[in-house]
Amino acid sequence: MDYNRRKFISFLGKASIGIVAVPPFLVSCGNTTTPSKSEKISDEYLAKLKEVTLKAIQPSDADDLLLSEGLNYHTIVKWGDKISDVDAFGFNNDFTCFLPFDEKNPKDGLLWVNHEYVNPLFVSDFNHREFENPIAHRTKEQVDKEMYNVGGSIVRIKEVDGKWEIVKNDPHNRRITAQTPIKLNWDTPIKGASTVIGTNSNCSGGITPWNTFITCEENYDGFFGETEYDENNKATHRPSRSGWENFYEYPPEHYGWVVEVNPKDGTAQKHVALGRFAHECCTLYELKDKRVVAYTGDDKNSEHLYKFISSKPGSLKEGTLYVADTVNGKWLSLDWETQAVLKEKFKNQTEVLVRAREAAKLVGATELNRPEDIEIDPVTGNIFVTLTNNKDKGDYHGSILKIEETEGAFDALTFKASTYIAGGEENGFSCPDNLAFDLSGNLWMTSDMSGSSMNREDKPYMPFKNNSLFVIPRSGKDAGKVIRVASAPKDAELTGPWFSPDGKTLFLSVQHPGEQTEDIKNPTSKWPFDADNIPKSAVVAIKGDLIEKMNRLNEIEV
Repeated sequence: MDYNRRKFISFLGKASIGIVAVPPFLVSCGNTTTPSKSEKISDEYLAKLKEVTLKAIQPSDADDLLLSEGLNYHTIVKWGDKISDVDAFGFNNDFTCFLPFDEKNPKDGLLWVNHEYVNPLFVSDFNHREFENPIAHRTKEQVDKEMYNVGGSIVRIKEVDGKWEIVKNDPHNRRITAQTPIKLNWDTPIKGASTVIGTNSNCSGGITPWNTFITCEENYDGFFGETEYDENNKATHRPSRSGWENFYEYPPEHYGWVVEVNPKDGTAQKHVALGRFAHECCTLYELKDKRVVAYTGDDKNSEHLYKFISSKPGSLKEGTLYVADTVNGKWLSLDWETQAVLKEKFKNQTEVLVRAREAAKLVGATELNRPEDIEIDPVTGNIFVTLTNNKDKGDYHGSILKIEETEGAFDALTFKASTYIAGGEENGFSCPDNLAFDLSGNLWMTSDMSGSSMNREDKPYMPFKNNSLFVIPRSGKDAGKVIRVASAPKDAELTGPWFSPDGKTLFLSVQHPGEQTEDIKNPTSKWPFDADNIPKSAVVAIKGDLIEKMNRLNEIEV
């Protein structure tokens, strides 16, 4: 890594809609910073950092978004809000990212938001609890409503008098849904198609070095099921929970990919070369020669961590997909041409990528405890991976895995793996999910305890109450401490943390409040306290003196 801290600071917030090419940089799942060599922090900075008082809030089961002293929030957009005359904001918003139109004006740009899945009780007025065989009672009209409410939203937002608001009917505002045609970035058709219909299960994501949005398809098998193979390689279909395939015969193989969306016109493509599995996120790094490295994890018990290294500049197609052996510190190739064990099982590289989970196990990848978000430390260049939990193996609280690539080279094929921090009562958090580094290199983290497990005496999550947002300061008197700075409403999780280019706003999703509701007239949450008293996922802007002080490093000469 060749950039000193002064150059690192100068690159902060450089991404924008109008820029076609920028210096090598990192912008990933909530990250707006560039890796640089670690240098001694100035006495001036340390003195100012001492002024920052972080007052942790206690675990809470209150039905509200609670914030630490020095923070406040306002709602930008919520489920059902009109973003244009024809489109409305989708359900269960997850990942967020923001690109300004002009790097000189960080207060006007495009917000991308994922919509992961739906609760039919709210979206399509279908209560599966009323039927012994719910799928048999579904209607096409209900499924169409659900398909519209997943995918993603592009909305133009501006900060006016200190508050972010939607620019309604801006020509950029649009929805990408489960019914939007999307091209496959691959030369070989998959199940007879080079263009597939829709995207779903959109969890986390990122921004590419060429300033397009990345959205990742995670639990895709919940909508069109999955193709499974026995020991004789015979295929069978495992039905989905939602039963969409009963109305639309779309192959499961068309889902489970990393999707790239052009913010200017909404066109999209799915990147087959990055493999097919439950992608939580995709974190990109551009090398000096403009080749791209992409880290992505498979969010399922005992699945794997992957890395794609492109062989051509700016390509997410030409290159090699690797999977991690964290025991021996090796990236194992999933190249059909060079791996004899893959040639024995699969017909070609396309089949390897479609069945990446099987391929990973064949080459000896290490099983991990639900690898979710991935971020690159902007100061050290180390890679942090949240391992949320694995109850089947007795890991209830998860941990953060640290990957140190050999000699700091992101295209290295060897690395050192270690545990950065483990969840549990001792460290004050459980089930780490999304990560984001701010402009000073402080690490922010959300948690993902399931709604069915929180606040129950018979579960190990009782001490943590509702899901929360935490920060781990990099320096100062609280360095290394895990500090709770926000608590989510009932049943909700906080997702998609992303800092504005000037570091003065933290964009954050409040996802699935009231998820455990069985009677829509008596919801378990009423956040955000609309007149109809129905819980709604929403994107909020968190601001305040604390946010600005935590992001102050970019103002200080070193």
